[in-house]
Amino acid sequence: MSQVLVASNRGPVSFSLSDDGALTMRRGGGGLVSGLAAVTGAPPDDRGGAAPGAAPGGPLDEASGRAADPAVLWVCAALGDADRTAARRAPDGRIDLAGHDTGGAAVRMLDIPASTFHRAYNEIANSTLWFVHHLLYDTPRRPHFDARARRDWQSYEAYNAAFADALARDAAPGAKAAVQDYHLSLAPRMLRERRPDLKIVHFSHTPWAPPEYFRLLPDDIAEQLLLGVLGADHAGFLTERWASAFLDCCALLPGARVDRAARTVACGGHVTRVGVHGLGVDGPALRERAAEPDVAERARALREQVGDRRLIVRIDRTELSKNIVRGLAAYRELLVNHPEWRGRVVHLAFAYPSRYDLPEYREYTAAVRREAERITEEFGTAAWEPLILQVNDDYPRSLAAYGLADVLLVNPIRDGMNLVAKEGPVLSRRDGALVLSREAGAAAELSGDALMVNPYDVTQTAEALHRALLMPRDERAARRARLAAAATALPPQRWFADQLAALD
Repeated sequence: MSQVLVASNRGPVSFSLSDDGALTMRRGGGGLVSGLAAVTGAPPDDRGGAAPGAAPGGPLDEASGRAADPAVLWVCAALGDADRTAARRAPDGRIDLAGHDTGGAAVRMLDIPASTFHRAYNEIANSTLWFVHHLLYDTPRRPHFDARARRDWQSYEAYNAAFADALARDAAPGAKAAVQDYHLSLAPRMLRERRPDLKIVHFSHTPWAPPEYFRLLPDDIAEQLLLGVLGADHAGFLTERWASAFLDCCALLPGARVDRAARTVACGGHVTRVGVHGLGVDGPALRERAAEPDVAERARALREQVGDRRLIVRIDRTELSKNIVRGLAAYRELLVNHPEWRGRVVHLAFAYPSRYDLPEYREYTAAVRREAERITEEFGTAAWEPLILQVNDDYPRSLAAYGLADVLLVNPIRDGMNLVAKEGPVLSRRDGALVLSREAGAAAELSGDALMVNPYDVTQTAEALHRALLMPRDERAARRARLAAAATALPPQRWFADQLAALD
């Protein structure tokens, strides 16, 4: 097998630093890490310790004293001070060669200057590109591209160049490089300029904005983003919808020739193929993790807390696109319009903190809390707590909630895929019904057996919750079985292998 390099902003491990300078390592978070870890040599899981099935990392070459080329090398960024300390203490940033148990994964962590990383990650990737692709802008006020935005863009260019330099240096001749997500949209072209012998795939885990929204970006920046992705031999997307939007944007690029039937873009003498690679969950691994004692302990605690009442569950980050506030409003409307459910149902809303460095996210988290307090004050009694909101990260608790749910609510206003919608049916022990937004990428695969909603329509969502709670058990069981089969049909191993195969 050719050497494979993976590049992503967030790596498979992260670090914290104690007062005495000691480093503690844990598994990196996020859906991208979960998806890639299954196929690149699994890092330690969330409890610590090496996960089974890990691939070996690269040993030292005795002649040169440097790390020999590993079969798979993951290049990532240091996300904070502790990560930077770990990267500086490791031989040339190779975490796996510094005595850390990465579960066999070869990991190079890039120590990018903190100010450059902040502007590239927070100001461009998360405050600009994420907003564009998820259609999140309040356009009368934002975006606002001025001199400061141009300075931030220069940092984004420098950040992508750091990845391209590292990949170009580490890659063996003819290696394959899998560049992941919107953080690294420029890296494929930069890498091709440095190493034309490599085979490069870029994969977008987010939606892709339609042309009319993509053109909110300054013309030169929009062009650089498209040309950056078109530096790859293959550009992958989660659904046909996002791939088509990318092709539509490329059609506006001067000199580009788009063949929609063949799904190719020819530009500057280079042809990029565009493919669709749906991402599902690793069913056996997920079920094995859910069978651990810490999950059972969380399940017992939740069941004691809610009694024998019906459960509506949601599990999200406090991310603007996840639409938590409207989901809570729909639950409130359910209780208003269908008072027969009062005292008989509980909504478990697990919201993991997200991007708290950005003011929009701090305010959104506060809005989630306000809506939750409103519901509790309006309907709560001494004997019934209608809503349990927990804004903290607890993975075993989430797995436990999947198993207990009668209804799983997934209502994003826009989502590249959404693995929560797929994990829930796989782990459900009560044949839970799925209420799903039509704007989630997962809708392309799950719409036949989920109850589909317009995420902006609170009343429709409330009625879908009511219908889900009333659905006969045999119908729920049949739907859940089909949902679970669809969710596991494209496991991470196949998703990643298909991207690499497309390069051949």
